[in-house]
Amino acid sequence: MGKLVSKKWSILWVVISPYLWVSLFFLIPFFIVFKISLSNFKIGIPPYDPILTWVSETVLELKINLSSYLFIASDDLYYKVYLKSLGIASLGTLGALIVGYPLAYAIAKQPRQHHIFYLMLVLLPFWTSFLLRVYAWIGILSPKGIINNTLLSLGWIADPLPLLYNTGTVVLGIVYCYLPFMILPLYVALEKIDDTLIEAAFDLGARPWKVFLKIILPLSLPGVFTGCMLVLIPAVGEFVIPELLGGTQTLMIGKLLWNEFFNNRDWPVASAIAVLMLILLVIPIALFQKLQERQTEQHHED
Repeated sequence: MGKLVSKKWSILWVVISPYLWVSLFFLIPFFIVFKISLSNFKIGIPPYDPILTWVSETVLELKINLSSYLFIASDDLYYKVYLKSLGIASLGTLGALIVGYPLAYAIAKQPRQHHIFYLMLVLLPFWTSFLLRVYAWIGILSPKGIINNTLLSLGWIADPLPLLYNTGTVVLGIVYCYLPFMILPLYVALEKIDDTLIEAAFDLGARPWKVFLKIILPLSLPGVFTGCMLVLIPAVGEFVIPELLGGTQTLMIGKLLWNEFFNNRDWPVASAIAVLMLILLVIPIALFQKLQERQTEQHHED
């Protein structure tokens, strides 16, 4: 009897643990931020009025204020910054995919006993501080950095190139810092592909590009989708990379949130920006994932 009860508790824990994780680290923080976004700004600590107040000992009053959302809707700055952040993050994701796919495929096709070694090389940058890795690019790309000094010493350029503080540098930083998040899910998907399918295609006379388009790429799409989401979502709200590599010319949502939270001390507006950013990211991704699941089910049925 005791073993049966213990087994039931173990099964129950396995079932509810993901929901507890999501609740503690996503739902509860999200509702706290959402609650602040519905409050009214004030000068004080905390810099907002509570939305629930006791009018009397038995009456609890709910005060919902939508002024932060109306303010964001009336100012096109937030709209433009969101689109710019999404565009830069998309370019960084595409760059990480272009660089990461061949690397993941090369690792997957190595002898299995060597996979751990190559994956450790992919994860090696995580052993160094994220901030230091971004700072390293300043030393490489600055007017007195390695690239400009080398080109000047060779006589190929007369003046230092403006390699730093532009959108391209931010995209480069995103690709470099988030590349492991792209490689790992791609490796998992590519490593599962049965080599006999590829060999059969070559035996039937298929060219390499056709084997890739008809067999390898379709079977690796789940890894492509996962890798793109792991890069795109954090890149949209990135703060460190655009702040250090983009300078004042590159304003993204992360920097805008920082300004509202710490410079303007307007927590309701900052919370509203964060809520809208999450909604605008999660809804399209959820719809795309649902569409992909339906296509996969139809493919299996066919």
